[in-house]
Order: sequence, then C-alpha cells, then structure tokens
Amino acid sequence: MSATPILTKENASKTVKKPYPNFKVIVLNDDFNTFQHVAKTLMTYIPGMTSDRAWSLTEQVHFSGQAIVWVGPQEQAELYHQQLKRAGLTMAPLETA
Repeated sequence: MSATPILTKENASKTVKKPYPNFKVIVLNDDFNTFQHVAKTLMTYIPGMTSDRAWSLTEQVHFSGQAIVWVGPQEQAELYHQQLKRAGLTMAPLETA
C-alpha cells in the first residue's frame, strides 16, 4: 500500500493564502553616533516613536550592540531603513521577522 495522499478536484483547486512576512529594522552600535543623534533620528523617522522609547532603544543599541527599532511590511521597512541610514545610523540588513 502507498502512503501517498490522493488529490481530489476539491483540494486541487483551493488557494492557500499566506500573509506577507514582516521585516525587522535593526540599528547597530558604532563609535561615532551620539546617544542624542540616535534618539532624535529614531523619533524623526519611525512613526509613533516616543522620546522614552527612543532613548530606551538607543541604550539597547549601545549596551547590546543592536536594537530592533521597527517591525512591519517590507515596503515601509525599506523606507525607514533607508532614512535611518541616510541620517548616519549604522544599519543591519533588513531581516524577515
């Protein structure tokens, strides 16, 4: 006997919907950006970023070497990544979440 599943017309025509993956925007620690600049840049370019959250992430970047500053759809992640990089922050490549 074979253990191969049998496809019926009913199963063969079903469309499987998968959500698009989210992407992580990650800031890396470096030796030239100040705490002030990192926090201000995060508040400028990441929507809804509060001062407290920006400073917390800045400390995480400094003490842990990196911080995930935003997670979401690829197009927005690419925009935020580019804006932060253009502002002088050291960025990791985008990663799927």
